[in-house]
Amino acid sequence: MNYKMIVLDLDDTLLQDDHTISPRTKKALMDAQEVGVKVVLASGRPTYAMYGIAEELNLKKYGSFILSFNGAKITNCLTGEELFSSTLSPETVHHLYELSRRENVWMHTYVGDTIVTEAGNQYTDIESEITGLEIFEVDSLVDSVKEPVVKVLMLEDEMELAKVEKKLQQELAGQLSVMRSKPFFLEFTEAGVTKGTSLNHLIGQLGIKREEVIAIGDSYNDLAMIEFAGLGVAMGNAPADIKEKANYVTDTNMNDGVAKVVEKFVLKSVQLV
Repeated sequence: MNYKMIVLDLDDTLLQDDHTISPRTKKALMDAQEVGVKVVLASGRPTYAMYGIAEELNLKKYGSFILSFNGAKITNCLTGEELFSSTLSPETVHHLYELSRRENVWMHTYVGDTIVTEAGNQYTDIESEITGLEIFEVDSLVDSVKEPVVKVLMLEDEMELAKVEKKLQQELAGQLSVMRSKPFFLEFTEAGVTKGTSLNHLIGQLGIKREEVIAIGDSYNDLAMIEFAGLGVAMGNAPADIKEKANYVTDTNMNDGVAKVVEKFVLKSVQLV
C-alpha cells in the first residue's frame, strides 16, 4: 500500500516521556514528508499546546494539519485556518459541572488559552505542565463559562475515574462523546466528535482514502482513529485492549515505536536522495 498520511497522537506516542521527539523518529517523519506523505498531529491537547511540535516537524512547510481537542478542531498549519470546529454550549458545561459535583471529581475547561478551574488539584497541574497553558482559578466555574467551549475534562484517580467513565458513558449516550485520554483525564466533546470522525472529515477534503492512512496511538481516545485508518497501529506501551483492536503493534514511545512504523511501511521501498 502506498500510504499518503501518517496521523500521530502526541503524549506517549510521538513524544518520549520527557515530551521530546527522538532523533530517529524526527528523521523518519521528515523523510516521509520529503516524499510527499502528510504528517498530521492528533491529540487531546488544545491547539495552542501543539504548535511547538508542529513547528519542530515543519508542518507548515509541508502543508499539513493539526487535529486538536480530540478532533474537535482541525487547523491548517500553512494558513492557520480552522477547517472544522466543534463546541459545547455553556448550558452543557454547567450540566457537566453538576455531574462532576455529584460524582465528587475535579473538573476544568478552557477559556481562550487558559485552563479554568475552581480549585487547584494535582491533575490540572499535570495538564498545565503538559500543555504549557496557565491555570486560572475562579470562584465559580458556572459563572465563568458564558460562551461555548471546545471540551471539558473531569479528573480523578484512575480507579475512581474508570467508574465515573462507565457511568457517564451510559448516562450521556447520544448526547456527548465521553472517553479517557490519560488514566486520570476523562474528556467530554460534542456527540460524534472523535479523532476518527475528524480524520474522516480531513481526508474527505484532501481526497485521500482511509486505506491510505496510518494512525498511531496509545490510549482510548486514539481508538476511533486506529480503527478508522487503513493501518491502525498501537504503541507497545498501549493497554492490551487497544493492542487487540489495532492492525499492528509497534515498539514503545521510548524505543522509537513511531519511527519503526514509518521506516517499515512508508520508507522501506523509497529511495531517498
